[in-house]
Amino acid sequence: MSASQNPHTNPAEENPELPEEQPELGEALPEEQEEQSVEDIRAEYEAKLAEAKDQTLRAMAETENVRRRAQRDVEETSKYAVTGLARDLLTVAENLYLALGAIPEDARQEEGLLKSLADGVDMTLRDLLSTFEKQGIKRIDPLGEKFDHNRHQAVSQIEDPKAEPNTVIHVMQAGYVIGDRLLRPAMVVVSKQGDASQKVDTQV
Repeated sequence: MSASQNPHTNPAEENPELPEEQPELGEALPEEQEEQSVEDIRAEYEAKLAEAKDQTLRAMAETENVRRRAQRDVEETSKYAVTGLARDLLTVAENLYLALGAIPEDARQEEGLLKSLADGVDMTLRDLLSTFEKQGIKRIDPLGEKFDHNRHQAVSQIEDPKAEPNTVIHVMQAGYVIGDRLLRPAMVVVSKQGDASQKVDTQV
């Protein structure tokens, strides 16, 4: 049997011009394909982990904001809960001031009915003001201060050469604040220049 007729003969040996079979271009080897798959899984896992971490941090921040807002609301409610009652008691306090001021000073120094009355009014007023202070209520007596439209209400303007323009020269009725809120503005008389070139807002 001739070499050309040998069934076990390699075609490439018979025809040296025929190339050996090669893997097609772009075809990944099994090892490379497995390595690429692991890298993809790791990248996807890390991305999801980062997203979950970000969402957790956002949720924690929002929870903290809600907690702070709720705490602030509770504090505000507690702080200003007595506002309505305080406004009703302001007139009582001012009436006590008026009653005390109506008793002559010399009569308060002598033993007698007027002194006992003055002492009783003074004690009541002090107790009331102490209660106000515990609730964050303060009295505004702005005599000599610059006019402040946020806390004062000017009922009139008077020329006063001894005072700077827009200065409170007389307090007709004291004002009150609770915390940083105005309960009642102080009713005041304000100085002005002789030519009335400067005016103040008489409205609160």
